[in-house]
Amino acid sequence: MRIEAAELRILELPLKFRFETSFGVQTKRTILLLRLFGEGLEGLGEGVTERLPLYREETVASARYLLEEVFLPQILGRDLPNPEALGQALNPFRGNPMAKAVLEMAFWDLFAKSLGKPLWQVLGGVRERVEVGVSLGIQPSIAETLKAVEKHLAQGYRRIKLKIKPGWDHEVLKAVRQAFPEATLTADANSAYRLADFPRLRRLDELFLDYIEQPLGYDDLLDHAKLGRELATPICLDESLTSAEKARQAIELGSGRVFNIKPARLGGHGESLKVHALAQSAGIPLWMGGMLEAGVGRAHNLHLATLPAFTKPGDVSSSSRYWEEDIVEEALEAEEGLMPVPEGPGIGVHLKLPAVERITLWQRYMSAS
Repeated sequence: MRIEAAELRILELPLKFRFETSFGVQTKRTILLLRLFGEGLEGLGEGVTERLPLYREETVASARYLLEEVFLPQILGRDLPNPEALGQALNPFRGNPMAKAVLEMAFWDLFAKSLGKPLWQVLGGVRERVEVGVSLGIQPSIAETLKAVEKHLAQGYRRIKLKIKPGWDHEVLKAVRQAFPEATLTADANSAYRLADFPRLRRLDELFLDYIEQPLGYDDLLDHAKLGRELATPICLDESLTSAEKARQAIELGSGRVFNIKPARLGGHGESLKVHALAQSAGIPLWMGGMLEAGVGRAHNLHLATLPAFTKPGDVSSSSRYWEEDIVEEALEAEEGLMPVPEGPGIGVHLKLPAVERITLWQRYMSAS
């Protein structure tokens, strides 16, 4: 497939609510959106980098530079027969998996459309609906947390994940567990703790959480392995998993008994498939994480989450929870804790261009010479 042109945009999309984590408070998303054109088809990719390096080292500015000045010039005008060929073209450039993922995932969409197949079938998925839960940010009070949990359980979501940090952990989780003893409950620390916090984390064992997500350093594997040997509650890795090689090391060390997969963190679908294979062979359950994606990124995540090792509810909840108006025409909505995978070739969604235009802060169109 010859890559003929690309359009790169930066969008700013307001959230419907304040979303607080151990990083701080977020009220909007700054989104890198890529349209990739070839042979009469369009592939879509969405970035998850933020303006500041709070989650990982990459930022919107760094990803934009690499896409605009390095990655896209590298492939415009080239004939790339499959996603593996694209991966080989990007291999000389070290790191920056989140920037690479914008291009790689757009190409997977384009490639699946060229085959006339939905992306989930091309990736090897086995289901057409995905089990989902919700991720709830830090609320102003325990009482408001309980209201939020009750609301989302009533909507049928199959797992509640609460963001935690030192000083906002055991008491709020205990209150939720007492109020909803049968709920599947997890906690996400986003790297807010250290090994010295072991006594605080050990107290969470009494609450029967399904797992604690990324309690320690954002790039750590060793200390997570040490902590995991002392806790009854399984540790789930998120930020630390940036490649299949990191996943292999985590398995060898015993750093986590559950993996959160985010293709946009791993460099795209190709690397995610490698992690999926490793996890399957090691018996590690997977679930699909979320980075407050709009419709393009959410659709990509849904297609990947159809693979067999994704056995726990993910964070790909209804788009209407987050946005007054999404950037795609299709409604991505869960029913009774299940999200249908968009139908049609590729990722199965189409840009709502008037809405995209209204929230565009910057754009550039590039064509093959």
